[in-house]
Amino acid sequence: MSELNMSKVTVCARFRPLSSSEIKDHGNFVSIHRIDDENFNFKDEKDGDLSFTFDKVFYEDSAQASVYEVLALPIVQDAVNAINGTILTYGQTGAGKTYSMEGPGINNCNAERKGLIPRVIEGLFNMINSSHGATAYSVKLSMVEIYMERVRDLFDLSKDNIQIMERKSQGLLLCGVTEIPVLEAAEAMHILSNGIANRAVGETQMNVASSRSHCVYIFTIQQELADDKRVKTGKLILVDLAGSEKVGKTGAEGKLLEEAKTINKSLSALGNVVNSLTSSSVSKLTHVPYRDSKLTRILQDTLGGSCRMALLCCCSPSSSNASETLSTLRFGARAQHIKAAPCVVPSEDKCRKMQESAFQNKDVACERLLDKLKDRMGTEEVELLKELLILEGIMNYSYSIEDLELDYDNVTSNIISSQQKALEDLVSTVDELKMQNKVLKAKLATAETTNLWNQFSGVFSFLRLR
Repeated sequence: MSELNMSKVTVCARFRPLSSSEIKDHGNFVSIHRIDDENFNFKDEKDGDLSFTFDKVFYEDSAQASVYEVLALPIVQDAVNAINGTILTYGQTGAGKTYSMEGPGINNCNAERKGLIPRVIEGLFNMINSSHGATAYSVKLSMVEIYMERVRDLFDLSKDNIQIMERKSQGLLLCGVTEIPVLEAAEAMHILSNGIANRAVGETQMNVASSRSHCVYIFTIQQELADDKRVKTGKLILVDLAGSEKVGKTGAEGKLLEEAKTINKSLSALGNVVNSLTSSSVSKLTHVPYRDSKLTRILQDTLGGSCRMALLCCCSPSSSNASETLSTLRFGARAQHIKAAPCVVPSEDKCRKMQESAFQNKDVACERLLDKLKDRMGTEEVELLKELLILEGIMNYSYSIEDLELDYDNVTSNIISSQQKALEDLVSTVDELKMQNKVLKAKLATAETTNLWNQFSGVFSFLRLR
C-alpha cells in the first residue's frame, strides 16, 4: 500500500450552551475558562485548575460550519481519494453529540444549523461532481446501530444481529449489511433520514430523546479509472456514540437502566483500547482488547490502523456536570496520542497481486506459529487455532512476518488469556442462571404454599358457616 506520513488523531472539544435546567438549578456557573481557540482551563474541585489543549476548541458561539471545516472536510477529501477515514462524536448524554452530527434534522434544516452528516454528504458529492479526468465515481450507503451489543441494520430491521467478520483480503466486514447506491446528495439524505427514524431512543431526566445505541454511518466511495480499468475504494465512517450516563442523574430504570449499563460498558471498552494503544510501555504485539465490545471490534481498523481519524469531544460547560466533562476531556487528551499510518487503498488488481505474494510468505510464518501454538497449548485442533488467530487479528496484514516469529510467546499468551476470560464469563453466566433458577423455585414453592393455605382457609370458612 502507498503509505503517507504517520498521522495523529485530530481531536477537538465542543462546549454547548448552558441548558435551561442547568441555569435554573445551578445558575450561570461554568467549569471552563476560555483562553483561545486551542486552549482553555478547567476548574476541578479536587485538582484545581487544569489546562487542556486540543487541535480546536469550539465554544457555545462556534458555528456548525466551522466544526465541519476543521474536523470533517480533510477526511472527506481523503475518502474521495481512496484513503479511509472515521469521525466520532463522544461525550456524556445530552452533551450535543447528535446535534453536532445531524443538526436539528438532516432534512429541511436551516443552513447555518446543519450538522456534520448533511455537510459531509454535500461536500462529498460536490467533490465528485467537480472532479476532472476519466474517473467514474459511485457511492453506497450503509447504516447500523449497536444496541444492547447487537449490530442492527437500520435500512432493514429484519437484520437485527449482523455478524462482524474478518477476511484476510478485506479486513473487517459487516456480513449481509444493506448497501444502497446513491446518485446525489438529496437522495442520500432522504435515505439516511429513514434510517435515523429507526434508531433506538428513550427519554431520561437529562435528555428527552437520548440515543440508546451507537450509530454508524458508512459511505463507500468507489472510483474506476477508465484508462486501465483500475478500481479504488475509500470508506468514510461517521460514528454518533451513545452518551455515557450516571444513573443517578438520568433516573434510568428498567429497560433504560439495562441500556445504560450496556452503553457504559462499551464506552469503557473503547477507553481500554485507547489506553492500550497509547501506553508508552506497550510493545508492537501487546494485546489490544478490540473484541471486548462490538463497538471496538467495528472500530478496530480505525483505532491505530491505516485510517484517518477525527474525534469531537462534546461537553456541558456547567459545573453540575464537571466530573463527566472532565472524564470526556481526559479521554480526548489520551486519544491525541494515537498514531495511525493512513494509506491509499490499492486498486483491485494491485491488491490481488499483493495478497498472493503476502499469502505465500505469511502463510509459511503462520504455519510455524501454529506448530508452536500446538505444542504450547497441547492440542491438535489446528483449525480452531487458526480461527483464534483470525479473531485476535493476528492473521492479517497488521504484523510483519518478523513480528509473528519474534513475538509468538506474547501472541500465545494473549490467545490463552482471551479464552480464559471467555471461560470465566461462561462460568459466571452459568452461576447467575443457577441463582435465578433457585429464586424461581423459591417463589414457586411460596406460591404453592399460599395457594394451599387459601384452599384450607376456604374449607374452614365453609365449615364455620355450616
